[in-house]
Amino acid sequence: MQRYLSFVLFLILALGGGMLIGYATLPGQWYASLVKPPFNPPNWIFGPVWSFLYVLIAIAGWRTWMREPKGTAMKIWGTQLVLNFLWAPTFFGARLIGPALVIIVLMLASIILFVAKAGNRDRVSGWLFVPYAVWVAFATLLNASLLWLN
Repeated sequence: MQRYLSFVLFLILALGGGMLIGYATLPGQWYASLVKPPFNPPNWIFGPVWSFLYVLIAIAGWRTWMREPKGTAMKIWGTQLVLNFLWAPTFFGARLIGPALVIIVLMLASIILFVAKAGNRDRVSGWLFVPYAVWVAFATLLNASLLWLN
């Protein structure tokens, strides 16, 4: 029972936290007014993609925590989540595209580091972060393009 409760808590943390921050920092008029690169996706795609990714993040974190709750991989998992939760308030809330780019680059690095570290002990946890890494790599390019164009 405790195993399932901990899984639910990871879902609440990752998915719930992500959704809460997403709703609190909706793009709005400022983002709409930015010059965007041709590969900028439509706004409606971000919600479903991030919801899916937050579930994967929760599962990987839970699996890692079940194996080694105080290990390096778990610390990296926590770091990437903090950086993830800082990005939207920095970009959309404070409208600081440059500092948001620094945050997302650090986030991407921590995601890649998690894939490498967690994948050594639990391949499933490592692979669960691969779609996340791909999306954040794309988001990093998008963030950099928005900084360049604006």
